[in-house]
Amino acid sequence: MNDTPGWTSPGSAPSDGQEGSGVPVPSAPADANGSAAQWSKDQPPAGQWSPPTDRTPPPAPGQNWGAPPPNVNWGKPPAAKPGVIPLRPLGMGEILDGAVKTLRSYWRTVLAITVTVAVISQIADILAQKYLVPAAPEVNADATPAEQLEQSLDSAQASLIGLGPALLVTMMASLVSAALLTVVISRAVLGRPVSLGSAWQEARPRLLQLLGLTLLLAAMSVAIMSVGLVPGLLIGGAAGVALTVVGGLGAIVAVVWLMIRFNLASPALMLERRGVVQSLKRSAKLVQGSWWRIFGITLLTQLLIFLFAMIIAIPFTIIGIAVDGEGFSGLLSGTATTFGWPFLIVTGIGGVITSAVTYPISAGVTVLLYVDQRIRREALDLELARAAGLPGYGPTPGTDTVGG
Repeated sequence: MNDTPGWTSPGSAPSDGQEGSGVPVPSAPADANGSAAQWSKDQPPAGQWSPPTDRTPPPAPGQNWGAPPPNVNWGKPPAAKPGVIPLRPLGMGEILDGAVKTLRSYWRTVLAITVTVAVISQIADILAQKYLVPAAPEVNADATPAEQLEQSLDSAQASLIGLGPALLVTMMASLVSAALLTVVISRAVLGRPVSLGSAWQEARPRLLQLLGLTLLLAAMSVAIMSVGLVPGLLIGGAAGVALTVVGGLGAIVAVVWLMIRFNLASPALMLERRGVVQSLKRSAKLVQGSWWRIFGITLLTQLLIFLFAMIIAIPFTIIGIAVDGEGFSGLLSGTATTFGWPFLIVTGIGGVITSAVTYPISAGVTVLLYVDQRIRREALDLELARAAGLPGYGPTPGTDTVGG
C-alpha cells in the first residue's frame, strides 16, 4: 500500500502477499478448449505505432504517478489581503509599505488630520520664536571658559522656557493626530473607508487616557535621565564630569529600552480600550522576545523620516535666509542673527509639508507593528479576516477596528 499522496502507478504488479488481499488480478482468457488464448494473427504492420511525444515518462517504483498540472501553485495559498497589508506575519518592508499605502489610499482623511495638526503646531512654534524666545546673547571673547559655559546654559534655559507653550501646543496636537491616525490605520487594515468625523467620534473618548499615557512616559524618561545626570553634576570636578558622562550614557540606554518596551502601549490603549497601566503591561507582553526587531524597524523608520525632513527643510531654510534680508546680512557680518517674519513663514511652510507626510508614516509603523505582533502571538489574522467579512472565516463581528 502506498501512503504518499497522489495517484499510484496503475497496473503495477502487486507486492508479495497481496494476491489474496482483495485486489483483482487480471488472468489470461481461455478459449473453448480451456487453453490460453493466443494473439490474433491480424497484427498491425511494424512501424505504424509510436508513443506520444508529450507523454510524461512513467515514474520510478515508489514514486507518485503523473506530473502536476500546468499553471498550478502547489503549497500554501496566499494570505488574504482585504486592506493595506496581507493578513499574516509581516516583514519590515511590508510594514513600511502598509504605512505608505494608508497615506495614499486614505489621503483625504489623513491629510485633513496631519495638515491641520501641522499648521497649528507651526503657528505656535513661529509665535513662540518671534515673541517668547529671547535673542541669543553675545559671548564675550575675553570671558573664561566657565563664564562662557554659564552664558550658554542661561541662553539654553531661556530658550526652553520661551518654547514651553509652543511645545505644549505641539504635544497636544500630535496627541490628537496620533489618536485619529490610529483609528484610520486600523480601518485601513480591514479595507474599510473612514471619514474624519467617524475617526474623531471613535478616538475622542480615549484622548484623556492617551494624554495620561504620554505624560507618564515623559515623566519616566525625565526621572531616569535625572538619576543618571544629577549625581555627577552635584560632585563637580573631573570626577563629576566622568560620572556625568557615564551616567548620561546609561540613562540614554535605559530610556531607549523603556520606550521600545512601551512602544505599543498607545495602539493597545486606543484599539483594545485598556487603561494606562494595562496598556503598558500589554505593550511589554507583546514586545517581549521581539525587542531588537521592533527597535530596528523603529530606528530605520526614524532615520528615513529624518532624511525626508532634511530634504524638505534644507531648501526651505535656504529660501528663507535668502528672502530675509536682515537675517542674511547678520550671517554675512558674523553678528548675532535675528530672523524676521519672512524666514519664519517660509520655514514654517516647509515644516507643514514635512509633518503632513511624516506623521502618518510614523503612526502607521507603530500601529502595524502592534498588528504584526498580535498576528504572530495571538492569530489576530483570523479575527481580522472575520471582521473584514472574508468568506470562509465565520460570521462577521460587529466591529470596524483591529482591537475591537
